[in-house]
Amino acid sequence: MEPSLYTIKAIIILDNDGERIYAKYYDSLYPTVKEQKTFEKNIFGKTHRSDSEIALLEGLTVVYKSSVDLYFYVIGSSQENELMLMAVLNCLVDVLNQMFRKNVEKRVLLENVDAVLLAVDEIVDGGVILESDPNQVVQRMALRTDDIPFTEQTMAQVLQTAKDQIKWSLLK
Repeated sequence: MEPSLYTIKAIIILDNDGERIYAKYYDSLYPTVKEQKTFEKNIFGKTHRSDSEIALLEGLTVVYKSSVDLYFYVIGSSQENELMLMAVLNCLVDVLNQMFRKNVEKRVLLENVDAVLLAVDEIVDGGVILESDPNQVVQRMALRTDDIPFTEQTMAQVLQTAKDQIKWSLLK
């Protein structure tokens, strides 16, 4: 098999019951939602009682972690380097831990699904690994002060915003 940058086949997050919270498939291995859900049930059935971090299922390498009431999966081909897949998985889990202050659970993920989508998009694009350093991902995702409501800004942020607005009004 030829080496390829397209190392990730899918990233999946399931809850304690094996229900999909998030799933992103990067190839057409499972083209329909029905096939995807069947595959997810198979993965969950094989991994939810296991203490290991890696499994081979349907010719794919699956690395996974559980956290509170969630299961995180990164899937690659059977020839894929497990350490690369594990680096992506650890990056995703670490980014979510930093973003949600170690409070990574189903309710928090559902309330902040936009942040989860952005995190996954910063780590993997089209199956190609972009970044595996969680600090770099969090830094890229950091909110600008313009995006924070006034009631949640610190006094320094409010003063900086006021300075910026005055500066731009004078430059016009």
